[in-house]
Amino acid sequence: MILDITARFSIFINDDCYFDEEEFPILEFYKYLYEWKEKTNNLNRIQEFHYYSLEYDEYDDGAILSLIPFGGDKARLKSIWAQEYLYNVFDASYIKDEFMSLESSLKKDIEEYFNIDLKKFLKHIPMYKEINTEDM
Repeated sequence: MILDITARFSIFINDDCYFDEEEFPILEFYKYLYEWKEKTNNLNRIQEFHYYSLEYDEYDDGAILSLIPFGGDKARLKSIWAQEYLYNVFDASYIKDEFMSLESSLKKDIEEYFNIDLKKFLKHIPMYKEINTEDM
């Protein structure tokens, strides 16, 4: 039932739509973002982010949405559901701040809409793949 709660989620790069999915399980996505934020804050460096959904099982080409740091100060945004090829390399600190801001605003919106405390609710949200801390 938790995964039935969906929202429209889009990513625009320079006003061009990079990622646009009609039915996106927003609570599951939020849990991935939250756990990524916690790992990134605890290690004081940007971590890879990979979002997989229980609702989808074709991952031969990668995750639904990924953030892949490289070269020390750059990061690439990647999605198997990208609408079109766009230049998707960013300054790592910029994209880290954007992902942190997304986590914060999603938390606020979800808590207000459902009148819940997400920290207490997170343990009930299933994940396709747990974030592996050994790889970080």
